[in-house]
Amino acid sequence: MISFAEQHGLDADALLGPDGLISEQWPNFESRPEQLAMARRVQEAMREGFHLTVEAGTGVGKSFAYLAGAIDQALGKKGKVLISTHTINLQQQLIEKDIPFLANILPDGFTARLAKGRSHYLCKRRLDYAIKNKTMLFDEAAGELGRIVEWAEETANGSRNELEAMPSVETWQAVQSEHGNCQGRKCRYYSKCFYWQARRKLETADIIVANHALLFSDLVLKEAGASVLPDYQRVILDEAHTIEHVAEDHFGIRISQFGLSYLLNRLYNPRKRKGLLAFHKQADATKELVKKCQQAVQVFFAQVQAWFVHAGEENNGCCEPEFVEDNLSPMLKQLRLELGKLAKGTKNEDDQFEFGRYGDQLGAGETDLKDFILQRKEDCVYWVEMGSGRRKNALLRCAPLDVGPHLKRALFDEYESVVLTSATLSLGGSEQAGFAFFSGRVGLEEFESLQLGSPFDYEQQVRMYLEADLPEPNNPDFIKAASETIKKYLLKSDGRAFVLFTSYAMLKKTAQYLDEWMAEQEMELLVQGSGIDRSRLLDEFKADVRSVLFGTDSFWQGVDVPGESLSNVIIVKLPFAVPNHPLIAGRIEQLKKQGHNPFFSYQLPMAIIKFKQGFGRLIRNKTDKGIVVVLDSRIAQKRYGQQFIAAIPKCHVEVVSAEEH
Repeated sequence: MISFAEQHGLDADALLGPDGLISEQWPNFESRPEQLAMARRVQEAMREGFHLTVEAGTGVGKSFAYLAGAIDQALGKKGKVLISTHTINLQQQLIEKDIPFLANILPDGFTARLAKGRSHYLCKRRLDYAIKNKTMLFDEAAGELGRIVEWAEETANGSRNELEAMPSVETWQAVQSEHGNCQGRKCRYYSKCFYWQARRKLETADIIVANHALLFSDLVLKEAGASVLPDYQRVILDEAHTIEHVAEDHFGIRISQFGLSYLLNRLYNPRKRKGLLAFHKQADATKELVKKCQQAVQVFFAQVQAWFVHAGEENNGCCEPEFVEDNLSPMLKQLRLELGKLAKGTKNEDDQFEFGRYGDQLGAGETDLKDFILQRKEDCVYWVEMGSGRRKNALLRCAPLDVGPHLKRALFDEYESVVLTSATLSLGGSEQAGFAFFSGRVGLEEFESLQLGSPFDYEQQVRMYLEADLPEPNNPDFIKAASETIKKYLLKSDGRAFVLFTSYAMLKKTAQYLDEWMAEQEMELLVQGSGIDRSRLLDEFKADVRSVLFGTDSFWQGVDVPGESLSNVIIVKLPFAVPNHPLIAGRIEQLKKQGHNPFFSYQLPMAIIKFKQGFGRLIRNKTDKGIVVVLDSRIAQKRYGQQFIAAIPKCHVEVVSAEEH
C-alpha cells in the first residue's frame, strides 16, 4: 500500500521508486533517478513555498514528476494547483493518459479538470437567437446551424472540438459562449449551460490543466479585478521556455485591419445586407455609422500602408507616436455609443446582450488604437507588419521590451510557489548560473534550481556532424552548397529526416533546388507552408519512412517522432533571431544603452536554447539512433560555436572539412 508523508500528502518514492506503486501496476515502468529527484524537489517547492526551475532532459518523465507534486498538494488539501502547457499535445497527454492512470492506481481520490477558453463552448441561448435570425445574420449557414442543433441535443460537454465537421468561424462566433454576452443565473439555460457546468467542475477540481494563453489571460484579468479561472494557489509551467513569447502578446497590443473590418461586417455588411443590424427597424442611424466606420478603417489603413511604403520599410516597420492621423478611434466611439442607445431602446433582451457585446469589442478596439497611436504603454516597441498578397492585411503590434516586470508582478509575486520546467531552460554550467539568462528574461528573481540530464545514452545513440567549410549562411553561394551537402546526408539516412530552417524564404529556395533530385531518389518531400497543416504533415512523415520534412519555427520544438521515421535532423542555420525585427532590434538597443554586449547577453543565449530544441527532436526513447547535422560553418569556425556544443547532451561530434567530401 502507498505510504503518505507527514503532511498527509503523497510520498514521491512510494509512487515513482523501484518498488513504488507505478512499478507494481505497470510492468514496463522503469524507475528513473532523475524523475525521482525532480518529483522530490517539486514537492519541496510546493510544501515550503518557493519558486523552482527544473531543466529535465528528454526521457526523464517530467509529467509524472510534477504530477506527484500536484497530487501531493491535492491529497494534503493545500489548495488548487494549476498546470499550464504550451501545446495541445501535452495537454491531451496529461488529461487523457497520465492523470487518469495515476488517479486509477492511487487509493485516495483527487480530481483534475481541463480548462478551456469560454469561446470553446456552445451557448444554447445564442444558438436559439442565431436560428431565429439566420436570414439576417448569415449567407449560407443553414446546414452548419442544423448540424450544431443536432449535436447540441447529444453532447454532454458542448465543446467545439467534439464536432465532427468544424463550422465556419462566422457561424461558430454567432453561437459561442462570450463574456459580456451572458445572462448568468437569469438565463433560461443556466442550469444546463455548457460553460457554467465546466466552470462549476473547475471550482471543485484539485488540479486544473490549462494552456499558457489561458493562464496569461487570467493573470491580466486578475489585475483588472476579473478572471477566467477559479482561484489557484500553486502553478506548474511545463514547456516554460515559451512563456516570454506568450507574455509578449498578452501584455502588448495587436490590431488587425482584417479583424476590425470583420467585426464591422458582422454588425452590418451593406453589400450583402447581412449582419446583426440588417433588419432592425430602429437601426438605420446605426447602420449608417457602421458604413462610416468601414470607410474610416479603409482610410486609416491606407495611411498606414502609405507610411509603410515610404518610411516603414527603412526601419522594419518601427513607428513613432502619431505616425498617422487617428481618424478611426473617434468613429468607433460614436458607433459604440450609438449601439448603447439602440440597446436601451429595445425590449428584446437577447438583442440587448448582442449589442452590448459588440459595444465592448468596439470599446476595446478604440482603446487599443489610442494606446498604439499615442504610444501610451511605456517601455514597449511599436511597429507595423504588412501582409503579402493582393489584399494586404496590416497589423499594428506593440510588445514590452522586457516582459520580466509584468511576469514578476502578475505571477511570481502573487503565488508562493511557481515551478517552471522544460528540456531547454539552461545554458549549461553550474545550476543557478545556467538558468540566469532564462530567469532574467522572465522576471524570476528568487528561486531554486535543478538540472537533470537525460537517462538516454547520447554518446551511443547520436553522432553529430559539423560542416566546417561551407560558405556562411549570408553568402550567396550558401543555398547551393548546403543543398548539395543535404543530398549526402539524406542518402546516409535513406531519407527519414527533418531539415530545420530559420526562415521560410531559405526553406522555399532549398526545396526548389532539391525537389527534382529527391523525386529521382523516390524520397517524399514534405514542405511546411505548402497548404498542408502541421499535424497532417507529421502524420504523412510518420507513415512514409523514407520521407523528408522541411520545417521552420514550429518544427524546432514540441514535435515527437520516436522510432525509425526520424533518424536524421539537419540544422541548416544556427537559429539566431533576425536582428532587424523591431522587437529584437529594440531589445538590442536597450541592452547597448545598459552597457551590455547584446550578442553575448541576448542573441547568443536565445540561439543556444533554440538549438537545443532542434537537437532534441532526434532522440525520443532509449532505442532511437541517428545523426544530427549542422550546415552552418560558424559552429566550427567561431569561438562561440563551442557554447552550442557544450549546451547539448554529450555525444560523438565529428567536424567535416571540404577534403572529406
